[in-house]
Amino acid sequence: MSLSLDATQLDRYSRHIIMDEVGPPGQKRLLDASVLVVGAGGLGSPVIQYLAAAGVGHLGIVDDDVVERSNLQRQVVHRDDDVGTPKVESAAAFVHGLNPDVTVETYETRLEKENVGVLADYDVVVDASDNFPTRYLVNDFCRINEIPVAHGAIYKFEGQVTTLTPDGPCYRCLFPEAPEPGTVPDCATTGVLGVLPGTVGCIQATEAVKLVLDEGDPLVGRLLFYDAMDMTFETVPYRRNSDCPVCGDDPIDSVADVEYTDACAVSLD
Repeated sequence: MSLSLDATQLDRYSRHIIMDEVGPPGQKRLLDASVLVVGAGGLGSPVIQYLAAAGVGHLGIVDDDVVERSNLQRQVVHRDDDVGTPKVESAAAFVHGLNPDVTVETYETRLEKENVGVLADYDVVVDASDNFPTRYLVNDFCRINEIPVAHGAIYKFEGQVTTLTPDGPCYRCLFPEAPEPGTVPDCATTGVLGVLPGTVGCIQATEAVKLVLDEGDPLVGRLLFYDAMDMTFETVPYRRNSDCPVCGDDPIDSVADVEYTDACAVSLD
């Protein structure tokens, strides 16, 4: 951990430093932390934005897509000039312009079993992905390797957030199986309220910061539902499933034998 904050950092993070729950030691912890964001789209954008502003010293960004003009209605780290640019490059440029304290590692790829090991290099993972195979893969690998995950998802006017830690229930306890292919349409089919991922992503970023600081009460064993139309929040508790193949009484020790298909049908051999 770095020994001190310089004058510029004392100024930049002054509103953190005067808080008893953060202070100089907490800000040093943030600066020395590493967080991987899976997805640089609607959810990933506010996550990246606020983690960089908070001074998380090392950010990893995984995404295999390029910026499209239709993204700009909600993916706020990208600009019109970035259309056609890989999202990881556009997001990294945004971070560099916002906070020079933050180093960015980019992974222009889809997260698969073959490269999921990169998650092990980070203290916290934020799952801002938009498909079920990736969500289950992140959950399974991080649970096996004891890496906390701030998970979020959105649909039209609704969002949900939960936090997965090594000592709490996992994503498979909450959703034992993925929906049948085609039963959950994506935002390209149904649309999404542009401001929705901002709210949900900010909550994910908040959970990630709390995990780094080891402060507060994360959403462990609790699923937070947000309805933007009614402007309501509801929290639903869930428990560890003793039959869960990942965190139950007889858990797997590797993702090698788990099948994550493009059709979102996730099954264990």
